[in-house]
Amino acid sequence: MIELPRGVKMVIGQGGLPMVRVETAASEAEIYLQGAHVTHFKRNGEAPLLFLSKESKFVDGVAIRGGVPIIFPWFGAKTGEAAHGFARTMAWELKEASVLANGSVVVKFRLPHHLTPSSKEAEKDWALSSCEMEYLVTVGAGLELELRVRNNSTVSEFTFENCLHTYFTVGNIATTSITGLKGVNYRDKVDNFAEKTETNEAIQITSEVDRVYMDTTSAVEIRDQKLRRTILVEKQDSFSTVVWNPWIEKAKQMSDFGDEEYKAMVCVESGNVGKNRITLKSGETSKLKVKLTHSALLG
Repeated sequence: MIELPRGVKMVIGQGGLPMVRVETAASEAEIYLQGAHVTHFKRNGEAPLLFLSKESKFVDGVAIRGGVPIIFPWFGAKTGEAAHGFARTMAWELKEASVLANGSVVVKFRLPHHLTPSSKEAEKDWALSSCEMEYLVTVGAGLELELRVRNNSTVSEFTFENCLHTYFTVGNIATTSITGLKGVNYRDKVDNFAEKTETNEAIQITSEVDRVYMDTTSAVEIRDQKLRRTILVEKQDSFSTVVWNPWIEKAKQMSDFGDEEYKAMVCVESGNVGKNRITLKSGETSKLKVKLTHSALLG
């Protein structure tokens, strides 16, 4: 059992799942060991930054709907496998926690690579035995996330996709806009994966949106008129940005998502998917970093 600093507690969360609760002078957060899944972050006295569906299933081995799921080693659907990979439904270990000089708390998680799942899951077996995964969550005035993947194989390269599938709370999707992606090429899943170029300075969501923006390292802003705040999504070592909102019909089809909840959320996801996937040679490490902050909306 590791020693936890003041403000960090291991507790039992929803569905009886173990969870780490973090409280700082500026904010609070909740992180489930299942998937090292950050489900909650808010600054004191303010609305939550992250969206979590009221219909989410908190069941062992079932993905949590909302917060920040870790997508690895594939993004989206994969024949015969769970969508978005296995990292978001596996049990991670709490490795350590510490307090920085500025009062922020860093919590480090590790995905055990000594596990031996069923032999039919060859890719999963290989990743768990040959890759070392760590996840650092820094809770302070903002939320910082860092996913590290190291290829420990002495003979093989490892190619994978990763993404921090962040769900944000918004006051009303009808009065929310997204900036920072003008001129970027994207694949539009809603339009049969057609390749397009973003022409809008500010993206307004008025129907189902499921887009993968490629070859972009730019920060993105979510401007929320109702909550009067601007959310800034900054990233490092990420060349893909995904924007998603299920809208009316898709929301009704999802058993772990409320029919009307599409109005109160938007996903802006940072990672490396599709042609931006990562290949690690033996001994190499990748680091995907995301910094989430918010400020009062001006204008």
